[in-house]
Amino acid sequence: METWFVNKNSIVRKIWGNADTALFIFAGAAAEFALNKAVDWLYFTGRLPADPLGRLFSTVAYARQIIFSEEGAANQAIDKITAIHKGVEKNRDAKIPDWAYRDVLFLLIDYSIRSFELLERKLTEPEKAEVFDVFHRVGVRMQLAGLPANLNEWQVMRKEHLETDLVKSRFTVDLYKQYKKHLGLVRYVILKQVQLMLAPEAVSKLLSIGSVRWINPFLQIYKLCRIIKIETFLKNALLPAAYKTQIKELNIS
Repeated sequence: METWFVNKNSIVRKIWGNADTALFIFAGAAAEFALNKAVDWLYFTGRLPADPLGRLFSTVAYARQIIFSEEGAANQAIDKITAIHKGVEKNRDAKIPDWAYRDVLFLLIDYSIRSFELLERKLTEPEKAEVFDVFHRVGVRMQLAGLPANLNEWQVMRKEHLETDLVKSRFTVDLYKQYKKHLGLVRYVILKQVQLMLAPEAVSKLLSIGSVRWINPFLQIYKLCRIIKIETFLKNALLPAAYKTQIKELNIS
């Protein structure tokens, strides 16, 4: 009998099985990746500035692969991620700090919750705990030190992370230039609007992404009347046509 890494009835599958929610997680990650003090590691290989959308999309894709896989396959995917990072460490002759790994797990937890609540409804505490548990198990498999033991500890550590591990650097400025270049002006503006709706206050302040949320009416229409196909608008608006296939595959029945 197959054992799944994430129970088929879990709220985590509902969150990550919807293309719009997954793309909003993508948008939030794009903001926080740019501010992380360890973003220089993502610049080391040159892949992030060369293809920022593909690099961030691959992060979402890996997370989804883990979430929707049988336990053995999910663990193999996690081990592959670990091996890739070990290879980068070897090439740079340095070690990626555990806090940098934790920060990525933390933002995936946070934006999973924020994106679902923005587009759907408030999550219950047990549901939030399910989200935490999935990514906590990823961290355990990666043998990361200093992981929080439960949702409450994560909330404390997440707050500390937002206060200490983020900085607006030359990498931040360059990465946003790359976002604009690869997205085009209209999609870039929409990306920043979504980030404004999602991002914690500390992130918004550091990025100076503004305060006027003109996209909010579209989101309200989306939640009240999906028959007007706002889902298609959101998917096509956030990413260029080159990602059309990947976007279509984000919906999992």
